[in-house]
Amino acid sequence: PALRRLSHSLLAHYQKATRPVRDWRTTTDVAIDLMVYAILSVDEKNQVLTTYVWYRQHWTDEFLRWDPARFDNLTQISLPVESIWVPDILINEFVDVGKSPHVPYVYVSHHGEVQNLKPIQVMTACSLDIYNFPFDVQNCSLTFTSWLHHIRDVNLSLWRQPELVKFDRSVFMNQGEWELLYVLSRFQEFSVKSSDSYAEMKFYVVIRRRPLFYTVSLLLPSIFLMVMDIVGFYLPPNSGERVSFKITLLLGYSVFLIIVSDTLPATAVGTPLIGVYFVVCMALLVISLTETILIVRLVHKQDLQPHVPGWVKRLLLERATVLLCIWDRDKFSQSRTQSSDISRQAENDSTAKLNQYGCEDPRECETVGGAGPTPASAVRAEGSPLLHGVLREITAIRQFLEKREEFRDVAREWLQVGYVLDVLLF
Repeated sequence: PALRRLSHSLLAHYQKATRPVRDWRTTTDVAIDLMVYAILSVDEKNQVLTTYVWYRQHWTDEFLRWDPARFDNLTQISLPVESIWVPDILINEFVDVGKSPHVPYVYVSHHGEVQNLKPIQVMTACSLDIYNFPFDVQNCSLTFTSWLHHIRDVNLSLWRQPELVKFDRSVFMNQGEWELLYVLSRFQEFSVKSSDSYAEMKFYVVIRRRPLFYTVSLLLPSIFLMVMDIVGFYLPPNSGERVSFKITLLLGYSVFLIIVSDTLPATAVGTPLIGVYFVVCMALLVISLTETILIVRLVHKQDLQPHVPGWVKRLLLERATVLLCIWDRDKFSQSRTQSSDISRQAENDSTAKLNQYGCEDPRECETVGGAGPTPASAVRAEGSPLLHGVLREITAIRQFLEKREEFRDVAREWLQVGYVLDVLLF
């Protein structure tokens, strides 16, 4: 009976359409509080943050006061929220109503203090910075303000101290992808087109992504593929397996990028740094495959390649060694010297053998210097076309062997320089 009598006494002549003050000059002070319960989702593409918060309001209603002695010392009562005046405080960043549960009652004390406590699923617009994905930290704001009343009618304040609000994780569920760092609060006034000022209370929710899942599923497989690309240079070029191995790695990385594209946030604001890393790794794989193809062509098509000019040898084996931090330049110089000595020795041996059997053309031996073969041998040389053919074949083989030996040394030096370039590019 006491609750019914009190409820009927309070709401019998109550007018919920007007602000509950006896003097219209009195400002209604609304104290608000916020506690983050869970981070439901972060939509990087649409720039939407979905959170679940516990929201509390507190204000004084001058028409909801009574003497507890008249109602069996009753100091608090719950009244329907539709029956009393409630401040029109909304969140400016709202983009969707969400699935917030409806709480139909508020608590009222005998001093006229009204407490409105309710959970809210907040879907707000937030400017997300994904450049450091997956090691990113997001700062999203929730701005509470009265949509109609000016600051002289409805003023906002903070229920608790800012330090208590900042590090309050008592109700936060810390098992998802995002971790709550802190919640900052700030009061400010703003005006629209030089009109009356409005009061607003901002809460900055700072959250950080846990990067372990993305490190295991994205970064480590990419690093393993790049390491295998470097290990592939230990395969001999003449085995024929290096090109197929590189193509397999490139194909595997392409499939990996297709899978990753569904995980990476797609937004027009900026490109994540990890996306740039994947593109660079893909480019390095393509460069590695191209260089492998060129090296295999040098090894297997050496008889079709022209001689390497001397200035190219000096540029790569003397100048480029300084840039590539190869200090043992004597090894390259010794290899080049040995190649020249072998070529000259082979040429001298072939010339000596030719002089032993006679000139390739007997008529030239008779005209140059008078030191030609005897007439009898000249007659034999002229009369045996088989010997002329053998001499020509020996000369051609000698020239081919000299070119082959010189090209083999140059190709070996190119392979060493190419290996160093691949390591530096990675």
